[in-house]
Amino acid sequence: MPDGSEPPTVKVIGSIADIPSGQWDACAGDGDPFVGHDFLSALEESGSVAAEAGWQPQHLVVEDENGLAVACAPLYLKSHSYGEYVFDWGWVEAYQRAGGRYYPKLQSAVPFTPVTGPRLLVRPGSPREMEDVLIAAMVQLAGRLGVSSLHVTFPSEDQWRRFGAAGFLLRTGHQFHWENRGYKDFDDFLRSLTSRKRKAIVKERRAAADQGAAVSILTGNAIEERHWDAFHRFYQDTSDGKWGPTYLNRRFFSLLGERMADKVVLVMAEDQGRFVGGALNLLGGEALYGRYWGGVKDYRFLHFEACYYRAIDFAIAHRLKRVEAGAQGPHKVQRGYLPRLTYSAHWIADENFREAVSRYLESERRDVDMEIRELARHSPFRRDGGR
Repeated sequence: MPDGSEPPTVKVIGSIADIPSGQWDACAGDGDPFVGHDFLSALEESGSVAAEAGWQPQHLVVEDENGLAVACAPLYLKSHSYGEYVFDWGWVEAYQRAGGRYYPKLQSAVPFTPVTGPRLLVRPGSPREMEDVLIAAMVQLAGRLGVSSLHVTFPSEDQWRRFGAAGFLLRTGHQFHWENRGYKDFDDFLRSLTSRKRKAIVKERRAAADQGAAVSILTGNAIEERHWDAFHRFYQDTSDGKWGPTYLNRRFFSLLGERMADKVVLVMAEDQGRFVGGALNLLGGEALYGRYWGGVKDYRFLHFEACYYRAIDFAIAHRLKRVEAGAQGPHKVQRGYLPRLTYSAHWIADENFREAVSRYLESERRDVDMEIRELARHSPFRRDGGR
């Protein structure tokens, strides 16, 4: 801090509602919809995020001498490892087998949201050192609570490196993103692909359209409660049937529509008055973020149409730089979504356990790099770069 200035005050708040939205959002900015007050408060107010759900808010707020929030960070005390998408189940088992107590732990993240973005939120005009103040406060809180570990998942690359400089262990993963290379329309994108991949996508889109389901993109006031009713059913069916128990309740989607309708891009498929599929996206400053999908199984290729191709259509029309399609799914590569690195940082209290995890991560980072190179070999794009 500059000489002569008062040291900042760091507060731990038990609810995002304990800080005015304007104060939080002045630090969060408007480029990432997930770290904004509206999104985080919808999670908490709906009860999707709560101590009873294993996500107890412990958000950090740094205030100046006038009580103005100059930095903040979303932070949670967790009693499990669900809803994180950076898996530490092996660490849990190893530590507990050695007689340690892994839970509770601290997690700086956006719950249930594997989207890369800032975790250290600093008001513009405040010194960059505020990031270090937040990091030190996280570690201090971890020590005070006596937790085994502190995890920061899906931070931006520059913040990931800042955590590394503070002594955190660094981990990588990968997701699949579509990059907009200045395409005029979807056909222009198709011309950048090899002939075989181009024909396959055209065939999939035609087959999806021929099944009778009309697909539309809804945003803002066009999204009604009946759309959320249908989409929540799809979300429940998909999560319960494939990924385990659902995290988000019906109330969350209504709050999302009330508070962030202009950021919601909802793709819905309807056949003879019945909704048969849907994909939820959120709009950021430069990207469209694909979040959830669900639908009736009888409609072939509807998943690809609603989740991937309509997202590309939207991104091109709105001149977005990319579409982030989320975790998992090498099948996304042949549809133009290529692997990109994701990041996490980890502080571990026990020195012996920390050393074991450090050795594991060194090997894992090499494996991730190798996997990305292998996946990139299957890129559908023309090698001549032509359009």
